[in-house]
Amino acid sequence: MKVLVINAGSSSLKYQLINMDDEHVLAKGICERIGTGGEITHSTYEGKKFTYEKEIPTHTEAFKELVHLLTQGEGKVIESMQEI
Repeated sequence: MKVLVINAGSSSLKYQLINMDDEHVLAKGICERIGTGGEITHSTYEGKKFTYEKEIPTHTEAFKELVHLLTQGEGKVIESMQEI
């Protein structure tokens, strides 16, 4: 089983995706400056790390971005959110 842990603050959204079978962190990251610009940092258990600027107007948009990071591209660690 995989668990997505989210800590949403007033202008940030932090997350960790944990494989509970062995308590291994598959990916983690933070979306910062929500509503006032935006910066995303995402890293995987394989050591891949991405940091980039992106306009993030709301926490909803931040969540959509983290779903994209977890399921697509070079930072992908799961096939779909149905694994969570």
